[in-house]
Amino acid sequence: MIPGTPLSSAASSTDSPSRTSQMREGRSSYSNVTCGTHSPGNQKRATLSHRIRNHSRRPIVCLSRTNVAVSADFSRGVSVLLDLHTHSIKSDDGRAKVQNYCQWIRTREIPIDGFVLTEHRQYDHESDYSDLAAEFGITILKGSEVETEYGHVLVFGVTPAMTEEYDFSRIGLKLADVIAAANKHGGLAVPCHPGRTRVGMCAHIETYGIPDGVRVVEVFNGGSRDNEDDMAQQLADDNGYLGIGGSDAHIVSHVGKCATRFSGPIRSEMELVEALKAEEFEAVNLRQ
Repeated sequence: MIPGTPLSSAASSTDSPSRTSQMREGRSSYSNVTCGTHSPGNQKRATLSHRIRNHSRRPIVCLSRTNVAVSADFSRGVSVLLDLHTHSIKSDDGRAKVQNYCQWIRTREIPIDGFVLTEHRQYDHESDYSDLAAEFGITILKGSEVETEYGHVLVFGVTPAMTEEYDFSRIGLKLADVIAAANKHGGLAVPCHPGRTRVGMCAHIETYGIPDGVRVVEVFNGGSRDNEDDMAQQLADDNGYLGIGGSDAHIVSHVGKCATRFSGPIRSEMELVEALKAEEFEAVNLRQ
């Protein structure tokens, strides 16, 4: 399927009270986050101790450029929930077939309107999921998850020209090259699960400093453990990054645990990138 091809999507109307209550989350935890700050010719280590107390029924939020958490108001018009981070059997560690994701979402009434397949170290040019999208009324888009010196990075809006800029299958790509190629070809690179050991951005900031060009990071990841999401949120707060959510599903039952809410319909990879660049979204935690 060629990026930018419209797909069928089930655009949701304004959320009902029951669905809205599912999209509010509260956490009570304590964590110490060690990250680094960077300036030309100088790298300074900073230890950030933050305390997140019980915020029962805290509104879902998006992060503004001014480092302030603000509640997004999508009460007017149509809003769409997409899981921006999933893997199928196309990924070497994926165990889910795309059709089974669709069946699970419908039979279990998972409150998302679609998902993005971000296969590891590749972009799946061959697969066409438009028939499945039409059959189930679900938006199915494609992206990629590549590996850099700063950890794993989601790439949205992948084009054939972008895949010629660097080898998606290579481990240890330069984040700067991935960001530059995405920007050049109309896409967007988003570091994912930044609080995760070894494969997250926070684990490498002390060594490499704060990278240039990052605009968005994944702040809610369905596979996160302990304080990993807290570290991601702190990183976003400290650097003015916007935040997305994705399940990081590798098996069917994990899809839709986290998602990203958009203020309008998303029918293609290019529309997804446009909405992300327009900052018209918020990260949503749907975990029970």
